[in-house]
Amino acid sequence: MKCVTYNIQYGTGLDGRYDLARIAEAVRGADVIALQEVSRNNPQNGGHDMVAELHDLLPDYFSVYGAPFSVDMGSAIEQGRTVDRRFEFGNMVLSKTPIQASRNLLLPRSRTFDKFNLQRGALEAMITTPFGPLRFYSVHLDHTSPSERIAQIRWLVAKVLAYANEGGALTGTSEVGFPEPPHPEEFLLMGDFNMQPGGPEYVEMTGLPDVEFGIARRAHLPVDAAMLGASPASGRITWIDPRRPDDPARRRCLDYCFVHAGLAPRVRGSWIDEAAVGSDHRPVWLELA
Repeated sequence: MKCVTYNIQYGTGLDGRYDLARIAEAVRGADVIALQEVSRNNPQNGGHDMVAELHDLLPDYFSVYGAPFSVDMGSAIEQGRTVDRRFEFGNMVLSKTPIQASRNLLLPRSRTFDKFNLQRGALEAMITTPFGPLRFYSVHLDHTSPSERIAQIRWLVAKVLAYANEGGALTGTSEVGFPEPPHPEEFLLMGDFNMQPGGPEYVEMTGLPDVEFGIARRAHLPVDAAMLGASPASGRITWIDPRRPDDPARRRCLDYCFVHAGLAPRVRGSWIDEAAVGSDHRPVWLELA
């Protein structure tokens, strides 16, 4: 099965043009799609309802959307009825098969005084796959502070590993007469982590490599899928500064697919779609077999 993660920058490409259709084409064909920066009533893109538009563009996918925050953007009473206009900016998961359960996890954050700072989130979706039920997370970490990202990674990984004890979206459903969702151990963390390979936040996620044995696969350490597939660990570019697209110094690897260590043997490849121009980010693909 194929999975892809894509920060779609509220639908605006490297050319500054809003075009959600080209984004849909870039991810079409994946079995599971994780998107970040999906918005409603966003003044930066003319207030498009991207959730509704993605439903229309990808009608053969089931989906869930999670906005970590909601802010009023001109709600009013019109012709005697209330009209809610709220700015939402969050994550989405789309799947070829039904999504059995989902949760919107709010990542820790601290108040800022000089940098724009949004409430960040990780959208959890449990999906039946050819390998059984798996948990997929569409993740978007803070973009300005390594310290904040480290705190978010610590919290997120602990939350993901606690799934069996917490029970996910709901438990005890036998009381109301329907089956309880499964509690799979294995998961994928997909998204925009706003960190560099080998940086302190990356090490917080994967662990430090041993001088002789590298990084041993351990249950509490997610594995960077790019380190398992054909794509090289170095030279990955998933973000290009739209203000200076030709400047090599303004290119980064910020987007990743991390898998539970038990899933690592199933990774057959991970690659970046370098032709995609629908966002300032590029899609990152992963194949499991």
